[in-house]
Amino acid sequence: MISKTYYRYVWLLDTLLQKELTFEEIVKLWKGNPMHKEGLPLRTFHEHRKGIKEMFGVNIECKKSNGYVYYVKNPEVIERSKSCKWLLNTYSVPQDFVTYYLMKDRIILEEIPSGTAYAGSVIEAMRENKELEIDYQEYGKSLESLQVQPYALRVYQRQWYLLGEISQSNTIRNLALDRILDLRMSDKYFVFPHGFDARKYYKNSVGIIVNEDIPLTKVKIRVYGEQAEYIRSFPIHKSQLEVRSVYGEFSEFTYLLSITPDLVTQILTMGDNVEVLEPEELRHKIKCKLQSAIGRY
Repeated sequence: MISKTYYRYVWLLDTLLQKELTFEEIVKLWKGNPMHKEGLPLRTFHEHRKGIKEMFGVNIECKKSNGYVYYVKNPEVIERSKSCKWLLNTYSVPQDFVTYYLMKDRIILEEIPSGTAYAGSVIEAMRENKELEIDYQEYGKSLESLQVQPYALRVYQRQWYLLGEISQSNTIRNLALDRILDLRMSDKYFVFPHGFDARKYYKNSVGIIVNEDIPLTKVKIRVYGEQAEYIRSFPIHKSQLEVRSVYGEFSEFTYLLSITPDLVTQILTMGDNVEVLEPEELRHKIKCKLQSAIGRY
């Protein structure tokens, strides 16, 4: 769960992205927000400015010549940073916190059910490049004691995952935070691999499963009815191309990616609105899964 201080950072940044304000106007808005139970002294305000600079890389400056108003000097930084945009979209939607507070019983937001308790400790370990000692147990498997070098955090299908190198085996692995039984930060530092990019690591896969031994494959699917509109709005993968469309009937999309279990699951969630055209290997796999499901009925 994000800390109270981070909520304040997001609120302040989000407020000043909308308009320039004097410190007195900021304090008035701050006091009018029922989520802020404490005041905003000038010293705290300047500490929050420094915190926002460290967290987002965004400068909040003061225009003395225009009545001492505060403003965001470099808002373009947020547009370039997906993580900054994610934090703002996640924790400042709706933009008006007062409205949300008053309407909280009628505005239903999707929550990540579990696993967030360790997120703060993982982020701290990533910032300091310290190894983590983790007691971990996957569903149906034995308890493991792991030494982990934390590289990145990712959310997929409402679940947090830690991507890191397991020191005992020198392998990179995804660990679901909700399967962590205990987590401790060790005193051992590690060197973050030069040039490692988590987004590039996942670029050829749908979901969190990455297997570099699986070659890139051209996948072609036919999507029927309104599901095609959904796929256009929410692509399965960034390589998605629409190659054929018959109005009112179906559309065909191609992808260049690795065929992983997460891709199979993604296709199965579309039910009878999708047909795998190629490769034959994937078509057969989906067919077997569907036949197995029918057999249960």
